Amino acid sequence: MERPLEITSGIAGFATRTPTPPPATHTNSYALGERDVLLVEPATPYEEEQRAFIEWARGLADAGRRVVAIFLTHHHPDHVGGARLFARELGFPLWAHRSTAERLPKIAIDRLLEDGESLTLAGPSTQRWTVLHTPGHAPGHLCLHEPSLGYLVAGDMVASEGTILIDPDDGDMGTYLAQLERLRGLGVRVALPAHGAPIEQPDGLFAYYIHHREAREARIVQVLATAAPRGDTIDEIVARAYDDKPKSVWPLARLSTAAHLAKLVREGRVRQRDDRYALAMEGAT
Repeated sequence: MERPLEITSGIAGFATRTPTPPPATHTNSYALGERDVLLVEPATPYEEEQRAFIEWARGLADAGRRVVAIFLTHHHPDHVGGARLFARELGFPLWAHRSTAERLPKIAIDRLLEDGESLTLAGPSTQRWTVLHTPGHAPGHLCLHEPSLGYLVAGDMVASEGTILIDPDDGDMGTYLAQLERLRGLGVRVALPAHGAPIEQPDGLFAYYIHHREAREARIVQVLATAAPRGDTIDEIVARAYDDKPKSVWPLARLSTAAHLAKLVREGRVRQRDDRYALAMEGAT
């Protein structure tokens, strides 16, 4: 993304280099509002990039716009690397979900946001952004939706660079898929992801993500259907379920597989015994 990038009237983007998983190299921040402005994603931990972000934010104020807060979509390092510095240097409050605040004990969150709240940004054309709590990738993940504009600030729900990882230690595959279904029902015209370019008519991408994850889950179930009676380990499942992918991606595939297995165990479709997984026997107790 160019920086700054004027996306549409009252919405601008600003990409900074971050320690994000490849193939992405940057995280997008956004300035929402024509007069009152909400800054989304205090992302970068790198000093030179932080100086550029601060210059951009101060330029908004110099142009007569009022920054009301900095909005965190979630707690991952490539989204909050500059949060404390920006709050201190710029004097803007930080807003996030309670679950994000709990995972950032060293960062003072000034306002806790909940699902369904409306954030009004006054200006020549007033914007009203609805807060959407969309856990799954992260417990406190938030999106922002402006229905009259048809724009969605999507955070890490989808990306136009790479894919979205669901880490079982931090996320939940079933919840993530349910939230993608929710987003698909909003009639969004343009999604603004944290990684990559704006996504026009994103319903197709939401559907693709759902289909892709369901297909991979079906492959995992297929692998387990031919497993030994004692079951397979995660590494054995990955080697067979991802035999269509190079081994270089297997470490990340292992995390996704673990997230799928946690979902399948919770649904009662798979049983876990020690480090092995097998299909649950129908009627078993």
